[in-house]
Amino acid sequence: MSTEKEEEFYSRLKEELGNTSLWPSEYLYKFIIPSDAEKMAYIEGLFNGKNADIKTKESATGKFCSISIKLKLKNPDEVIYYYKEVGKIEGVIAL
Repeated sequence: MSTEKEEEFYSRLKEELGNTSLWPSEYLYKFIIPSDAEKMAYIEGLFNGKNADIKTKESATGKFCSISIKLKLKNPDEVIYYYKEVGKIEGVIAL
């Protein structure tokens, strides 16, 4: 995603989150990543110590892994922060 489109996307997301949720609020992230222990450890490390509920499920072929992370966040900016951090990982798909 180009930087301009990315910023536009996050701006709309922030607005939507502000309009549809009361903060602080629980938020559910869902990601698909290529099965890779380092990538998984990086993502889990981002959310460690945050009292996050992390669930993983490997695909039938073992090539991919889905990750669901539920945690309580202070505001829409915090939601976006984690999307950007996980987005640094090559091959990640945010759902």
